[in-house]
Amino acid sequence: MPPPLLSRYNFVPRTNLCVVIDILYRGLDPVLGVFTGFLAYYLHENHPRTALPQEQRLIELIRWKWSKWQDARNAHLNAAETTK
Repeated sequence: MPPPLLSRYNFVPRTNLCVVIDILYRGLDPVLGVFTGFLAYYLHENHPRTALPQEQRLIELIRWKWSKWQDARNAHLNAAETTK
């Protein structure tokens, strides 16, 4: 029985088209993965069945952290100005 034609142990000459397709797939796979992850998280937060309350969403957490960071930064800058 002859070996399979597309076995990894057989030498298959690679054309330029195969190289281009291989590079394209290697580049698109991470992009597709990230897109799918963002879409899944968006649907998790906004779908009517699984929607989170407004105060538990990611954008509210980011706003809270940003205001906390700004308060700490302003306190540090005010302390630095008072020591001058």
